[in-house]
Amino acid sequence: MGEARRIVVKVGSSSLTTAAGGLDADRVDALVDVLAKARAADREIVLVSSGAIAAGLAPLGLPRRPSDLARQQAAASVGQGLLVARYTASFARYGVRVGQVLLTSDDMSRRAHHRNASRTLDKLLAMGAFPIVNENDTVATDEIRFGDNDRLAALVAHLVRADLLVLLSDVDGVYDGDPSRPGTSRLSEVRDMADLAGVDIGSAGKAGVGTGGMVTKVEAARIAAAAGIPVVLTSAVHATDALAGGDTGTYFHATGRRFADRLLWLQHASAPQGALVLDDGAVRAVVQGRKSLLPAGIAGVEGEFAAGDPVELRDGTGRAVARGLVNFDAKEIPRLIGRSTRELARELGPAYEREVVHRDDLVILHP
Repeated sequence: MGEARRIVVKVGSSSLTTAAGGLDADRVDALVDVLAKARAADREIVLVSSGAIAAGLAPLGLPRRPSDLARQQAAASVGQGLLVARYTASFARYGVRVGQVLLTSDDMSRRAHHRNASRTLDKLLAMGAFPIVNENDTVATDEIRFGDNDRLAALVAHLVRADLLVLLSDVDGVYDGDPSRPGTSRLSEVRDMADLAGVDIGSAGKAGVGTGGMVTKVEAARIAAAAGIPVVLTSAVHATDALAGGDTGTYFHATGRRFADRLLWLQHASAPQGALVLDDGAVRAVVQGRKSLLPAGIAGVEGEFAAGDPVELRDGTGRAVARGLVNFDAKEIPRLIGRSTRELARELGPAYEREVVHRDDLVILHP
């Protein structure tokens, strides 16, 4: 951990705000002190920060986090400006400029948007600015969050080719039971997710201003570790030790290898807009043969989607076996079903002599 040069740090709402809502300036300053010190030691840091909705509660007179989407978005709209202003003022003490990057899952599942996000973050780091990432809560429609930004942090870590992901919370690691009860102990290492079998992960955080909990943090750790990125999960008060490689929190060893960024987003962040039902031969070709999906292998279509949208690929029982970016609108699919690309090209033109889902835009969900 101490040797990691490029690090993504994620901090939750409960570590930045009061339980009643509103930013805690002392907590923000304490976190910035740690991050600025690490940056001065020639380490590149990207911060994924929750807190926009929580920061907007008090200014809008909201006693608690609202349950409806419209008021959540309103709180995020007010709170995001306050959050970045607080970070800007705090980093200014060290002569560091910050850059705000707001993302949605849709941004990251589309090729052009994905490339833009990657370039922006790389350029901010190259120019000496400090990137602060959050979900664009004010326009999110499917869900207001990725998972309290935990999953977003795992995906950003892969996007920027980080050496380490640090998840900061109000809990100092994963325990083998309820940490408030006597007899439980902290798990110092997780070498494989099987190490957590039988462990009650729990749910909500203690402060009540965020939406995540240990479940979303462990899931984020699983995503990052499977993509070749080790993870430290600990409390915000132990951030210095986490960045220095000290014995703190729970350390998740990398369990897999890095692969295409966009495919990680497709698997873990995209919201399928519809589904294509495959015949048995196409299921074998896609899942076992890692082939592209051709029109001849489609048996049915479900939902409304446009070319470029993520869709599920299902077998005859309805099980989703893969997910991919489709090359045609839903309304075009019925006339393609069961036909060869050569036949379609003769009848409809050369634009139809192609895959419905290319293998480079496809992830397998169930091998």
